[in-house]
Amino acid sequence: MASQPQRPRIGLALGSGSARGWAHIGVIRALEAAGISPDIVCGTSIGSLVGAAYAAGELDRLEPWVKALTWQQVIGLLDFKMGGGLVEGGKLVDFFRSRFADAGIESLAKPFGCVATELSTGREIWLREGPVIDAVRASIALPGLFTPAQRDGQLLVDGGLVNPVPVSLCRAMGADFVIAVDLNWQLLGRRNRVSGRMKPPASPKEGKGVVDAILWRFEWRNWLGNDRAEQADAPSMLDVLSTSLNIMQVRITQSRLAGEPADVVIRPRLSDIAAMDYHRAAAAITEGRHATEQAMPQIQELLG
Repeated sequence: MASQPQRPRIGLALGSGSARGWAHIGVIRALEAAGISPDIVCGTSIGSLVGAAYAAGELDRLEPWVKALTWQQVIGLLDFKMGGGLVEGGKLVDFFRSRFADAGIESLAKPFGCVATELSTGREIWLREGPVIDAVRASIALPGLFTPAQRDGQLLVDGGLVNPVPVSLCRAMGADFVIAVDLNWQLLGRRNRVSGRMKPPASPKEGKGVVDAILWRFEWRNWLGNDRAEQADAPSMLDVLSTSLNIMQVRITQSRLAGEPADVVIRPRLSDIAAMDYHRAAAAITEGRHATEQAMPQIQELLG
């Protein structure tokens, strides 16, 4: 009697993209609704955070929390400093440590790995063991925003610098069929438009403290993605920096996916969600779900 063909091991490669990464939750929900349960989960940057929560079986707790995030709560999770990055990251790490048990990557319900970049050499580092939160903290350490993470004597920064969509890591961990999520494909050639912004901060008053002065001086509201098309003909320094990072992310993603193709690439339309719009999770999740539903016929056909 002929044996039934074995189902391929499915890998899910969740890409970088800052606040756009909440779309990964919608991707996972749509896959689950179609009866598709990835065997291996890999992530870069924000993809590592969502991927770790999914691999730990904690997505049901993470989703309502991110949907309820307000702009004020996002700012409250950031501990500002100058030196290696604007944000130390300790408050964010402490927040997750206080709410999620961390028994290590090895104990997660699904095999999980994430990508970081070694600052001194530019090497791609695969994090597949040790504390989950520490690995995620290293993977999300966007240069200029978060200070580098220290791990085993290395200084690690955001994995999106070298591998924005970690298909290669999924393959290395044994995936036969990889579903990748590219959040950055639509970044170039458009100006992000975001609704519901806070009013710009008033000039800091004397004695208010160094943080207020820093935020004002560095055009904080603009750096967070406000649309300034109506008031500026030339881009600010931070516009130039942000757009340059976008170019880098898009080009590296294109290059890596060309050399290490996924079986299916899901591309949510997220051009109206700025890098720091973490309070707009509901919109991102909806678009992630929608993009996955559109890709579902291709996924099901290839999986047989």
